Amino acid sequence: MGIERLSRALGIAGATLAGGYLLALRPWHRRWGTTDDEAAETLPGDDFVDDADWESTRAITIAAPARAVWPWLVQMGQGRSGFYSYERLENLFGLQIDDAGGNRPNQQQLDIGDEVRLGPRGSGLPSFHVAVVNPGQSLVLSAPGWETGESDATWTFALHEVAPGATRLVIRFRGRSETLYGRMMNRLVTEPIQFLMERKMLKGIRTRVERGRSAAMNGRYR
Repeated sequence: MGIERLSRALGIAGATLAGGYLLALRPWHRRWGTTDDEAAETLPGDDFVDDADWESTRAITIAAPARAVWPWLVQMGQGRSGFYSYERLENLFGLQIDDAGGNRPNQQQLDIGDEVRLGPRGSGLPSFHVAVVNPGQSLVLSAPGWETGESDATWTFALHEVAPGATRLVIRFRGRSETLYGRMMNRLVTEPIQFLMERKMLKGIRTRVERGRSAAMNGRYR
């Protein structure tokens, strides 16, 4: 009886925690940093994924024009300049990430169909391909059916200049789960991990852009 009661109590506690997360924390982190308008706006790539059940929109303000933010987006990817997130943790899992401390001129060109990897080849992680590229405005990465537009997931990066020298970087992810089990795993496990990594990415990009901008301005006025 004691074991049955303990199992029942643990089950109730687990269900309560999962329910609290789904009702309170999940809605918050799915639109972290966004305004109501940003969360509702249509972005390039939104129509690539039919029946998306996994969607998030997150944003941050960067004290720089869009042209200063764009180079950091173009050079992202494993084997390129990383994702400006938790590099040590990523490499602990063998992702071989080398986060850039500055802009890399040899990584400033992306064309439709180019591959952007999350991890090294053979790691089991999906690769994205460039589906839309509007320099200084938007970048859409799609996986895996970018050629037909029937994607399982899209990752959109949009830049909006909201004032002279101020840009909103908006990131939207849209995905489709293949099974009910996959949907629950995405909601309870993958989404929280993605949130932590993506929030760090947003802050990492802001830090790098503003630091570079400050250094350039200081050099100009010496």
